[in-house]
Amino acid sequence: MLNNLTECEEGEGGPNSQGDATSKESSPFINSSTSDIEKSQHYDGKNMALFEEEMDTSPMVSSLLSSLANYSNLTQGSKEHEEAENNEEARKKTVQAPRMGTLMGVYLPCMQNILGVILFLRMTWLVGVGGVLGTFTIVFMCCSTTMLTAISMSAIATNGVVPAGGSYYMISRSLGPEFGGAVGICFYLGTTYAGAMYILGCIEILLIYIVPAAAIFKMEGLEGAEAEAALLNNMRVYGTIVLSLMALVVFVGVKYVNKLALVFLACVILSILAVYAGVIKTSFDPPDFPVCVIGNRTLMSKGFDICAKTIESGNATVTTKLWRAFCDSEFLNATCDEYFTNNNLSQVQGIPGVTSGILAENLFSSFMEKNSILEKRGLQAVLDPDTPPTNTNRYVLADITSFFTLLVGIYFPSVTGIMAGSNRSGDLQDAQKSIPIGTILAIATTSFIYMSSVILFGACVDGVVLRDKFGEGVDGNLVIGTLAWPSPWVIVFGSFFSTCGAGLQSLTGAPRLLQAIARDGIIPFLRVFGHGKANGEPTWALLLTACICESGILIASLDAVAPILSMFFLMCYMFVNLACALQTLLRTPNWRPRFKFYHWALSLLGMSLCLTLMFLCSWYYAIVAMVIAGCIYKYIEFCGAEKEWGDGIRGISLSAARFALMRLEEGPPHTKNWRPQILVLVGLDGEQKVEQPRLLSLTNQLKAGKGLTIVGACVEGTYLNNQPQAQKADQSLRKLMEVEKVKGFSQVVISSNLRDATSHLIQAGGLGGLRHNTVLVSFPKNWKQAEERHRCRNFIEVIRETTAAHLALLVPKNISAYPSNGERFTEGHIDVWWIVHDGGLLMLLPFLLRQHKVWRKCKMRIFTVAQMDDNSIQMKKDLMMFLYHLRLDAEVEVVEMHDSDISAYTYEKTLMMEQRSQILKEMHLTKNEREREIQSITDVSRGSIRRKNPSNVHTQRSIAEESVTGCGEEKPEEEVQLIQGKNATPTPTSPTSPASPTPAAMTPGEGVQMTWTDDKEKASIPAVANPESIKDMFNMKPEWENLNQSNVRRMHHAQKLNEVIVKKSQEAKLVLLNMPGPPKNRTGEETYMEFLEVLTEGLNRVLLVRGGGREVITIYS
Repeated sequence: MLNNLTECEEGEGGPNSQGDATSKESSPFINSSTSDIEKSQHYDGKNMALFEEEMDTSPMVSSLLSSLANYSNLTQGSKEHEEAENNEEARKKTVQAPRMGTLMGVYLPCMQNILGVILFLRMTWLVGVGGVLGTFTIVFMCCSTTMLTAISMSAIATNGVVPAGGSYYMISRSLGPEFGGAVGICFYLGTTYAGAMYILGCIEILLIYIVPAAAIFKMEGLEGAEAEAALLNNMRVYGTIVLSLMALVVFVGVKYVNKLALVFLACVILSILAVYAGVIKTSFDPPDFPVCVIGNRTLMSKGFDICAKTIESGNATVTTKLWRAFCDSEFLNATCDEYFTNNNLSQVQGIPGVTSGILAENLFSSFMEKNSILEKRGLQAVLDPDTPPTNTNRYVLADITSFFTLLVGIYFPSVTGIMAGSNRSGDLQDAQKSIPIGTILAIATTSFIYMSSVILFGACVDGVVLRDKFGEGVDGNLVIGTLAWPSPWVIVFGSFFSTCGAGLQSLTGAPRLLQAIARDGIIPFLRVFGHGKANGEPTWALLLTACICESGILIASLDAVAPILSMFFLMCYMFVNLACALQTLLRTPNWRPRFKFYHWALSLLGMSLCLTLMFLCSWYYAIVAMVIAGCIYKYIEFCGAEKEWGDGIRGISLSAARFALMRLEEGPPHTKNWRPQILVLVGLDGEQKVEQPRLLSLTNQLKAGKGLTIVGACVEGTYLNNQPQAQKADQSLRKLMEVEKVKGFSQVVISSNLRDATSHLIQAGGLGGLRHNTVLVSFPKNWKQAEERHRCRNFIEVIRETTAAHLALLVPKNISAYPSNGERFTEGHIDVWWIVHDGGLLMLLPFLLRQHKVWRKCKMRIFTVAQMDDNSIQMKKDLMMFLYHLRLDAEVEVVEMHDSDISAYTYEKTLMMEQRSQILKEMHLTKNEREREIQSITDVSRGSIRRKNPSNVHTQRSIAEESVTGCGEEKPEEEVQLIQGKNATPTPTSPTSPASPTPAAMTPGEGVQMTWTDDKEKASIPAVANPESIKDMFNMKPEWENLNQSNVRRMHHAQKLNEVIVKKSQEAKLVLLNMPGPPKNRTGEETYMEFLEVLTEGLNRVLLVRGGGREVITIYS
């Protein structure tokens, strides 16, 4: 269907066409918004009426198959295929079918990229220094690595359609955006430094073998470090010039680079054929390349013309240039170098030929130190070991210290380039067929060339010539060129053009790879490099590539740059193998490669080889490359764009999570491993936003122990009707969790009522052994108000359910006063009131809080209560020893609470709660009115007593009169007088003002406060100082002795404990307190809440804690 869209663009807005040539407005595959009448007309006659309602989301099979059959590859990394299908501009452009097959599209590009500068400039030196056996081992290891990587890459390439994007696309879509971005950057850096290596090789050929006179920094007469510095400076200057020219060519037009690619490849092939022809020729006619040797030391050929000390000219003996180089004059009686005098000159045939048997001499390695003299094996020399060598500038010297791992790093770049075919996947006729065949054949061919070259070089060329890196002993010729037929210049010019072509290819490919990564959006700061010219050419990416390439050129040594790019390529290949192995071992359902010669063990072997070669090449470069990849990984994970590409890392996470969950099922965690796995119950407002965001702040501060966090919310209704509200609530939770930096999961439950929904969360939260063991819920605010009564009941039910489920419970009161994550306490205390022991959670929570920066400066204090018959001194010693064993640093104080008579305040408080309920019942009030009356009396009692500042006396009228009026009865408003001490006297009040307590009333035990009423009622109601006066006020009220004695005791204990806590901890930043258990019956819920209010009155931040019935802290290690 999509391929016919361009044909019907002109018909847009007109009558809908039939068949596949449907206009895009009415196309079901494009998720259009046509009317039901149009839909019915469109599908009429198609036998699709049964499914026409689902056509917006489920297209007809014919439409789907048509779009898949005409699938076209997209520009590398530009957009996902699914996004581009909906792009109108992409549809308007007619895409030309790819025309390249296996040979032109994969095989030859891979050959061109694999065969290159190392073969021509360093291969002979590698054989000479490493020996035939050592070099063959290196070549075999590297070629095996690339072959195994190609097999893995073939499996990925045949596992579905391969869009344009090559290796980066395959790695990122298999391993995810984090690994994909990290490896993509490594591959980009490797390709960029490869360009620097090719340019340096190009300059080396130009300045040493073609036009040495072009050197800006002259090397004649220099030796040692000065000569080396001059060479490197020449490389830097010319390298920068060549890089600028190449970047300009790439900027002007890439099409010229692509057209010249075959020319450059032809140069490479001709050069290799010339070498093989030269090898064959040496078997019957070896070339004449003599090397002059004095003793066993190889001489530089440019300092003399004849390899002799003297020659006979007529009847006289005449000295040569060589004599004058080692002696102080040209006369026979001159003083000469001792080594020159004691040793004879000889000529060694540089290329003795295949049949000469020189292979046996070149089998083993001959590593050299820097600036050591190149010596011929098997020749004797007269040498005084105590005499340092002189005239070293006349000999061929080693320019670097060589060892086996250095050779690995220098050689490996010669086998890179195996992904040249996969990078062109967008131009291939059948990528799934061409990539495996072309890549594996190219690697097989180049591996044969490399391995045969090692053996043939060792069998044809003498060791002193092989180890002569720059051909200084053979008249400055390229060593491999001395072997070529018909002329050394074939190799010189062939290698020059091949390195130029490879450099251009690198500068062409690297910016496009960076552009693909930038357009994927996984690394935010690289997005600017996704832009380019109008035709899509990556201008900014080319500029960055040139700058990075320049850093490699400034190194100026091909031998130093090669190990750098080896690291990046090896890391890229390692992750290709890892991607394959993971997909197979995890049995990903979508992993169905057509390539039949693949096995996960081969991928693991290839990955192991890559890792081994990385550390063989250079362990410190390997570590640097891994650190770079790790930093990029963490950066993408931290702030990169979220992508879901169906990667294998998700499969690893699932498998690891399943394994861990199964292990957790084996039994409960040991006390040493216990940590709070918190279920946070939050309320939602009308817009589905969290009402208490500070709950998540407290959760973050408690998560120093890590563990699980589930933030749960409830939506009232049915699942079918309220699903949008639940999704909105879930998004709100996730956003708030992200703001508060709470790492965990959100869960929204829909139920017919909030009570059941909360119960479902407590019961079903978590999975398997990874379940919550702690519930965090805020203390209900304004619970006395009639419209908030359901929250009070829900809160008490949560306490009951957590107790029954053996879950710990944390209840912060006045949660809005808790600090945010950005606040800091510079001083203060966290006070723990340890009343009863229920598992040690009270001890653990302050330790966890102090791990967070908000509470870090606070000190911990622990208070415990001693009764009359307890030894408080011994208790303090025992508690200090217990804390010492727990490794907790805290101050300890034992508070003595003496037995005292229950005060009149306690009786009065209890009476007010019980009697008001009885009065309302007998007045036959409705339930709502009764709740308002209960609210009235409790507010009066709380506002008129227990205030530390007597001037802040809260007064409130009873609303009994209003309620009674509503019932058709009249009853004057009662006045209540509350007594805190036994022997207090009434304080007179003004008829027009609230009660003004005397100074004596300011003391906690003796204060008397009154509410104000109308003058008429004041005159008729005496002050309440004893039960008789209370009887007069409430005719139906029983005696104090008839009160529920359990409630009286609880109120007494709450009041006394509160007095002690306020006295000791009123200035504390946080008070942790044991939470009393809820009433077993439903009738005592209101009194239970009042007990909690009295217990926590006068404290700013209180965290009520109930343990889960098990020990959570231990003294053992």
